[in-house]
Amino acid sequence: MLDADVVKSFATALAIGALIGLEREKHKADEQDASAPGLRTFIMVALVGAIGGWLAKSTDSPSFMVASLLAVAAAVVAAYVMGGRMKVDDLGITTEIAALAVCLLAGLTTLGHRDLAIMLAVVAGAVLAYKRSLHGMVEKIGWDDVFAGLRLALATFVILPLLPSDAIDPWGALKPYSLWLLVILISSLSLIGYVATIWLGNQRGTAVTGLAGGLVSSTAVTLSFSRQSRDETSRIPDLALASGILLAWAIMFVRVVIEVLVVNAPLVPRLLVPFSAMAVASAAVAWLYYMRAGKPEDEGGATREVPLKNPFSLTAAAKFGAFFAVVLLVVKLVQNYFPGEGFYVVAALAGLTDVDAITLSMAEYAKTGDPDIAITAIVIAALANTLVKAAVVFMLGAEGLRRKVLGGTGAIIVAGGCAVLLV
Repeated sequence: MLDADVVKSFATALAIGALIGLEREKHKADEQDASAPGLRTFIMVALVGAIGGWLAKSTDSPSFMVASLLAVAAAVVAAYVMGGRMKVDDLGITTEIAALAVCLLAGLTTLGHRDLAIMLAVVAGAVLAYKRSLHGMVEKIGWDDVFAGLRLALATFVILPLLPSDAIDPWGALKPYSLWLLVILISSLSLIGYVATIWLGNQRGTAVTGLAGGLVSSTAVTLSFSRQSRDETSRIPDLALASGILLAWAIMFVRVVIEVLVVNAPLVPRLLVPFSAMAVASAAVAWLYYMRAGKPEDEGGATREVPLKNPFSLTAAAKFGAFFAVVLLVVKLVQNYFPGEGFYVVAALAGLTDVDAITLSMAEYAKTGDPDIAITAIVIAALANTLVKAAVVFMLGAEGLRRKVLGGTGAIIVAGGCAVLLV
């Protein structure tokens, strides 16, 4: 009788071949290259790899899998050479490498790693399908962005392992390894937002700019849109600019929850109430303004680029690390000598400049301290940071923008305050 698990593995292998083959068939049609491998070829390559993996597992001899891979490789090389002779200007090897990958992925399915093969096949299919998008994003990335990525890798894989994990201060607050790890977390979140901004572009309207820019810096979005509201050559309605600002603030509240999730996941369910309330209030007012304003592009205006630079540098990371260390130390001293409401004062002061440091500090504190105090302190920091950004709008923005942002700020404060009382 047939083994159902073996049949399922072979079916998965053929599905992988069909998935990649379908994408290559579509590419083949677009390029009008009848000689390129397509759907049927990739299904057969997957079948060869699956049989090789099954024989290798059944006989406990990896030579069958190696032989299958070599056979596919030989066929791929032969096809590449022949294709290269006929089309000298088109010597890309993406399809050939994809065929080798399908052979190996098919072999993984019958070797007992079916789930891993499926995951990798989906990733490979996405990479092939989104060729134009990936190339377009790479074109927008400058050398400064490449160097920033390398510096982040240096900070993560070289500096981090060298740091001691034990506390270096008498109060046990400063642990260099944990401190730097959280710095990398914040830098990584900002870098993800920066890449999203590059991917989406800067001419997609205030709503998308606010959403993507808020992942990098809601303060930068606030500054940019406030200044733009005073520009007489700009035809973006104040309602649309206010919508973008409030959307960036809403993303900031979501970002805080993500940070707490990484540091102290058990705290998240209780933190969700106030921060969901503030995020929803901010997003709701933003949506109301956006609907009243209509699409900015329809008004003849164009949203200018928010001046966001790559958020990671070793200098900036070191400065944030130093500030974070000070906040951690102050929180520890308050815990020892001024417990209770003293945390709220620290949170309010820290939130004036940066909400991330106090968020991470209070999330750490909640592991051994009072969760209620931690949640309230994080909310206070977020509200203080929101008030600072509202003050930026009042100092730099036009009169119409001020009134609209004031309405959104009031909704956020009321929602956050009521939610804290209910927690």
